[in-house]
Amino acid sequence: MSHGFHTTHWTQVIAARGQSPEAKEALRSLCETYYLPVEVFVQRYIAAFRTNSKDEARDLTHEFLAKLLEGHSLDHADRTRGRFRRYLLGAVKHFLADHRARDQTLKRGGGQPTQSLSVWPDSSNRNAAESSIDVADPDGFPPDAYFDRQWALAIVQQAISTLRAEAESDGVLAKFEVLQRWLVTPSSHDTAVAAARSLDMSDSAFKVAIHRLRKRFRHVVVAKISTTVDDPVKVQDELNYLINAM
Repeated sequence: MSHGFHTTHWTQVIAARGQSPEAKEALRSLCETYYLPVEVFVQRYIAAFRTNSKDEARDLTHEFLAKLLEGHSLDHADRTRGRFRRYLLGAVKHFLADHRARDQTLKRGGGQPTQSLSVWPDSSNRNAAESSIDVADPDGFPPDAYFDRQWALAIVQQAISTLRAEAESDGVLAKFEVLQRWLVTPSSHDTAVAAARSLDMSDSAFKVAIHRLRKRFRHVVVAKISTTVDDPVKVQDELNYLINAM
């Protein structure tokens, strides 16, 4: 895993500060991974202020990611923080706080300057930036754990989609659709026996197939997590965090 680590998406992005074509493409890929967690987080936030928030959440998510992709908000990204998940959560909080401030100011007839999306303006102000991420927010942001759970669910779902595509390519999609039930939530022994019979497999062969699929599943999840950190040592930490978030 560490052999190819220096080409991971987040490392590319912060090394080039998002300005090279490779870094921009890597950032775009990361944003695609995090689109749903951001949208769900945004929706829960604005639902506290108004009803029928789904369309607005979708629009705000598009606007946020567009600004992230087109702007220079990564210029001050701190390599020591290491995790794209933490950077993105701080950035979306800044974006939402700015949006709400502008919305309230416009209702009063005024204007409001746009803030940077950066959550690490400089090293001297790092403590203030960190507190805006980790401490309960007076503006009513959902708990950080809520975003993290959406992130974990997104990673797992993408890993399952990867396995499904591989199974389809290998011509064993029907088999995969049965076996995938054992990837995250174990089923009863009777259910396993029935599933093995439906695939015309012995109990031992079925158990081996489940073991291999779970091993491949873990490999894909780890590979996806590896793209979002800048240090191979942190991959296991993120994997543990994902398990806890689930």
